[in-house]
Amino acid sequence: MTEEELLAAGYRKYYGEDINAFFNQSICQHSGNCFRGNGNVFNLKNRPWIKVDEASPDEVSRVIDTCPSGALKYIRK
Repeated sequence: MTEEELLAAGYRKYYGEDINAFFNQSICQHSGNCFRGNGNVFNLKNRPWIKVDEASPDEVSRVIDTCPSGALKYIRK
């Protein structure tokens, strides 16, 4: 999907230097794979709760790929 398609589908964009993350709360199944996968990037206590530049793009994409609902997506720059 393109960035425009993700935003039109209700995803929120989280900016990073080399990769952007997208999250759609309405389809999240709350599996917890994200914050268990990397609590530095995905931390519900932080605002914003996704801090993409806290890990390498490979690490961010690895964790996002474990999201069973598809609520998390990414686009590398």
